[in-house]
Amino acid sequence: MLPQSISSRASKLSRRDPTAPLRHLDPVLIGCTVILSILGVIAVYSATRGPGPDYSKSYLYKQSTFMLIGAGAMVFCSVVDYRKLHDWAWAFYGITTALLVLVVTPLGSEVNGAKSWFSLGPFQMQPAEFSKLALIGVLAFLLSEFRGDIDIRRLVALLATAALPMALIMLQPDLGVTLILVAIMMTMMLVGGLPTKYIAVLTIVGLIGVVGALNSPLLADYQRNRLTAFVDPSDTSNAAVYNIEQSQQAIANGGITGQGLFDGPQTKLGFVPEQQTDFIFTAVAEQFGFIGASIMLFLYGLLCYRIWRIAQVS
Repeated sequence: MLPQSISSRASKLSRRDPTAPLRHLDPVLIGCTVILSILGVIAVYSATRGPGPDYSKSYLYKQSTFMLIGAGAMVFCSVVDYRKLHDWAWAFYGITTALLVLVVTPLGSEVNGAKSWFSLGPFQMQPAEFSKLALIGVLAFLLSEFRGDIDIRRLVALLATAALPMALIMLQPDLGVTLILVAIMMTMMLVGGLPTKYIAVLTIVGLIGVVGALNSPLLADYQRNRLTAFVDPSDTSNAAVYNIEQSQQAIANGGITGQGLFDGPQTKLGFVPEQQTDFIFTAVAEQFGFIGASIMLFLYGLLCYRIWRIAQVS
């Protein structure tokens, strides 16, 4: 009864005063978000900072812009009744799906072999990132309607809803985001009350699908190499193995206390490929060491815990 009463009072208060929710923000949640956002800007800057005065600061500007946009979105979501988002779930899902279709047409631009982006002047927009939020929203809509009563027909509806954006993203191709969507789908269905028998069946089907994909033309060679690099870490001809080795070296360089800000050799000399995106953790670990990396992971864990606690009383 207590969580419902808290939610009811907050809802009534927000209707009287649109800024009321701002007075009930979780300071721990906000603190973790601010610290991690600033750390992210520093890490991206250090990973893209060139040795001379003429290096491009575009990544720094982009990350800073995204942080400000995220702050604005956070404030917006804080003053809007989240129940209203329920009504917009399918619309957002439809818009995102349309963008995923358009991005593989001549309107999209190709980066690193994947046609996943729209070029908007100095910025690039990746619709696949919005598909994560869209999938969360529409699955939450369906699961709230089902209320834990998930039969085979409803399971098929959930799977079909998730499969559409996954298929479109694989056409780009972007295996990484597709796997994230799979994780989102499974997590939400587990939390939403998916019966154990269906979980077992989906797990078996998923394992069979992975084995089949690795032995089929569905995956490009570089994608297959990334998934199987751990099998033979001594295969230096595999580019994925090279990435892993350089990442491990950067983390090892950090030691306990780190090399210091902007002083990590792997980071400063650009040995880690795509460090500002896929391997950004190595920039943190090399410069701030085991202690700094552990603090960052702790903050992420605390952030997730506070989000979970808030969700429990909403």
